[in-house]
Amino acid sequence: MRITVETSVAAPIDQVWRAYTTPADIVKWNAASDDWHTTKATVDLREGGTFSSRMEAKDGSMGFDFAGTYTTIVEQKLIEYAFGDRRAEVEFVPGPKGVVVRVVFDGEQTHSVEQQQSGWQAILDSFARYVEAKQKTS
Repeated sequence: MRITVETSVAAPIDQVWRAYTTPADIVKWNAASDDWHTTKATVDLREGGTFSSRMEAKDGSMGFDFAGTYTTIVEQKLIEYAFGDRRAEVEFVPGPKGVVVRVVFDGEQTHSVEQQQSGWQAILDSFARYVEAKQKTS
């Protein structure tokens, strides 16, 4: 089962791409809710390169590493990656009002489709808010 989430970011493609692929930015936006955060991120942005984000509950009660391997990189257009036995594609589509960021990923069996979709959507919405706020201050 494939699940799709997307958001529109009112910022230029180079800023959107950079914020999505830079560890210093990732730790600022990569959380599905206010009681979680990403404490560390690594990115080796090339085909065959790896990435990892350490996601933890702010109260320290739990955490996990979201990690995988990049399979396709098309600068400012597409990132494809594998994580475990699952795959995801991230498309960056510039338009008149900014950039649409669309993520399509393989769902898993533990959580409902709705839970997975809402969690990934919340992270993407956090990403859009972060990039737009950063653009206003630069």
